[in-house]
Amino acid sequence: MPTLPELVLGLQHIGIPTRAIEKTIDFYRSLGFIVIHAPEHEHKKVAFLKLADVVIEAYENDETAGRTGAIDHIALNVRDIQAAYVQVRSLGYQELENGIQTLPFFSKGVSYFTIQGPNAEKVEFSQYL
Repeated sequence: MPTLPELVLGLQHIGIPTRAIEKTIDFYRSLGFIVIHAPEHEHKKVAFLKLADVVIEAYENDETAGRTGAIDHIALNVRDIQAAYVQVRSLGYQELENGIQTLPFFSKGVSYFTIQGPNAEKVEFSQYL
């Protein structure tokens, strides 16, 4: 029987509950995500959005939407943190830190900035240096 590490291929999706599915879709579309599937489940709307190999499942749920949960943030790996910062800043989203931050992680460090999504989720743009 294969071991769990042999069975796991990688991250499949990140689930984000929302009270405003269209606003959530618009937010992630503005960041370059595309809707790849939009079913309805038990009379509630669901949208799967994809950018590169990142998939977000946004789903209507009044009870948990907008609350901080066990997942603190979604981090998107970028090739050019400065260019990503300029582009995202031009969209007018709320920054959660003051500009691009750098941490001494990995061999050369990592630079990142974080914005807030429409459901109080943190969206981090991060580049390995």
